Amino acid sequence: LLGGLIPLANADESDQKTTVTFSGPVELPGQVLQAGTYVFKLADSQSDPDVVEVYSADEKHLYGSFLSIPEQRQEPTDSAVVTFEEKTAGAPEAVKAWFYPGEDIGHEFMYSQPKAAH
Repeated sequence: LLGGLIPLANADESDQKTTVTFSGPVELPGQVLQAGTYVFKLADSQSDPDVVEVYSADEKHLYGSFLSIPEQRQEPTDSAVVTFEEKTAGAPEAVKAWFYPGEDIGHEFMYSQPKAAH
């Protein structure tokens, strides 16, 4: 399953707002999102810059605020990237990390239970 990524042309780099479309269900810590389009962005929090908020495509419904830790990648890309954890067959893929276009430091989601080894 690959997330189709549609970066917004007028994205605000301070909140790293990115529109993401998933072709199938995906897991985030504590919940499963159905196939569809979602908005990922950083919470407006000076005290903790590592909180990622996930909204509906129209940003009227907040699915959750998720703690993350910095995740580094080899090279930044021109488009947003979402990476997934390996999962057992039939289970929704777990979103591992989200990278804003042009950034080599992304946001790895914190799960309460360890996921499969990389």
